[in-house]
Amino acid sequence: MTAQTDSADSSAAKPLRVLVYSDDVNTRSDIMLALGKRPHPDLPPVGYAEAATEPVVWQLLDAGDIDLAILDGEAVPVGGMGIARQMKDEIYLAPPALVITGRPQDAWLATWSKAEAAVPHPIDPVQLADAVIRLLRSRTAAGSARA
Repeated sequence: MTAQTDSADSSAAKPLRVLVYSDDVNTRSDIMLALGKRPHPDLPPVGYAEAATEPVVWQLLDAGDIDLAILDGEAVPVGGMGIARQMKDEIYLAPPALVITGRPQDAWLATWSKAEAAVPHPIDPVQLADAVIRLLRSRTAAGSARA
């Protein structure tokens, strides 16, 4: 395959669905603006599902079409770290989780939550994109292996 064919294949691929959870609309907006519609040319485009409350997170996860969950660890009344841990404990083949922590020193809490990645507030678009690209690549590779 040529590079041009690879690019055409990825643009024709089914969009990846990313859940963005935060009680703060500005945090959700910052995340989506930082990533854009296509975080990397080698990946399919990204569609976002926003959630401001825990019940909506579970509705979206139960639908089964989420490829990545980005969860605000500082959200109230239910933080993203608790949701990540519950998601990993209760959902078979749960999507990868990225937790937005309050500060860099809180990354160890993301380990407790079973999240595959953590990025601190304030959101650094480059750091966020790097983590998201890594997680989406692992997800699309796993999906190809299962197909």
